Amino acid sequence: MSICPKNKTSRGRRDKRRANWKMSATSLVKCPKCGELMLPHRVCKACGSYNKREIVTVD
Repeated sequence: MSICPKNKTSRGRRDKRRANWKMSATSLVKCPKCGELMLPHRVCKACGSYNKREIVTVD
């Protein structure tokens, strides 16, 4: 047998569950090589390094 609700869930009750479901600001960290702010675990767009090694050459 499957779950069968006895009463209809109102829009207000349903939307209360979604009240805290919102986007959060992205966290930024400093690049250890150049000091520019970047997303964690990504290649730095300013100097092209990741984990203190140059991965991409930046013009």
